[in-house]
Amino acid sequence: MRKKLLCLCAAVLLDLCFLGIVCRLAVGMQWEDLAKVEQADQTDQTVSSPECFSGGELALTFDDGPHRVYTKKLLDGLRERGVKASFFLVGENIPGNEELVRQMAKDGHLIGVHCMAHVDLARQPIEKSVEEIRETADRIEAVTGKRPEYIRPPYGSWSTELQEKVSMTPVFWDVDTLDWKNRNTARIVKHICKNAAVHTVVLMHDAYQTSVDAALETIDTLTAEGYTFVTIEECLID
Repeated sequence: MRKKLLCLCAAVLLDLCFLGIVCRLAVGMQWEDLAKVEQADQTDQTVSSPECFSGGELALTFDDGPHRVYTKKLLDGLRERGVKASFFLVGENIPGNEELVRQMAKDGHLIGVHCMAHVDLARQPIEKSVEEIRETADRIEAVTGKRPEYIRPPYGSWSTELQEKVSMTPVFWDVDTLDWKNRNTARIVKHICKNAAVHTVVLMHDAYQTSVDAALETIDTLTAEGYTFVTIEECLID
């Protein structure tokens, strides 16, 4: 009797073990299938996600000009495409390049102050920074007849004290192309397109051929994607 009972218990245990194995296999298959589905969904999203979002407005901004060679090429390219941009000028670069500044104004580009020289405005005496800003604004007004209202502080360095002393609107950026550093047209275009979004402010410099080429190629590429290009003023108003 005892032997029969032991045999019966052993048989039940074997059945339970077999059932457990089957259940684990079934559950494992379900999780594996689910993982495959999720992986497929993620793959589909990656493949179908465009590098440039469709539509929107971008403000292309250019620092450190005017440059007697490259600013002229950029202005001519923008005129051909009917595109307006924003230029933040270095005061020291204006003498001898007045005609370029006049062309900027005539074509409807926004002209703002960068500085007399490329210095960190927040790291020098406030009086000196204010004087440099005003002198640059004076030079722009003498050429265009209009007082600039916007400033792009070098390095994005600004302070509450400067804001109180200077009645201008500081302009920063959303996308830094680092075009002055990599000087690679394809890389600059790819970076802008990858980060394009509504009301994106793009920082560039009109002192390099690669930057000019990248700006014009970006315009052609994103215009086909449904983008429009605006000045900083238009961007802020919208």
